[in-house]
Amino acid sequence: MNSVQLVGRLTRDPDVRYTDGGTTVARFTLAVDRRFKKDGGDEADFISCVAFGKTAEFLEKWFRKGQRLGLTGRIQTGSYVNQEGTKIYTTDVVTENVEFVESKGASAEDGGLQQRPAPVSALGDGFMNIPDGVEDDGLPFN
Repeated sequence: MNSVQLVGRLTRDPDVRYTDGGTTVARFTLAVDRRFKKDGGDEADFISCVAFGKTAEFLEKWFRKGQRLGLTGRIQTGSYVNQEGTKIYTTDVVTENVEFVESKGASAEDGGLQQRPAPVSALGDGFMNIPDGVEDDGLPFN
């Protein structure tokens, strides 16, 4: 199965173009933090992504450089011959679904952090301490 799930920040505004047939195509790069970081090594991977149709239009309308987003899609490889005659190999994530993962007011400058209490580790009895100021959303448990 070829399935990808990513959460990261846009490195620039999506580059939106239109095919001769009128299909919207959005290309963008997502900076995805690595879970484990080596000393002196990269802390993020920069992943090339492409979206088509309604998904591309959604990206164009709602997402800008620095915003955090989640996506699902699939990996697609390809190749082409450049002007010098060299074969170039490509790997892209073909985006099928895009989601907001932070509030509208959050930004890259503040690290996407919202005004909420820091998480508290579980107590010895297996329950977490609920910090003051956290409100019940009123939704029942599933």
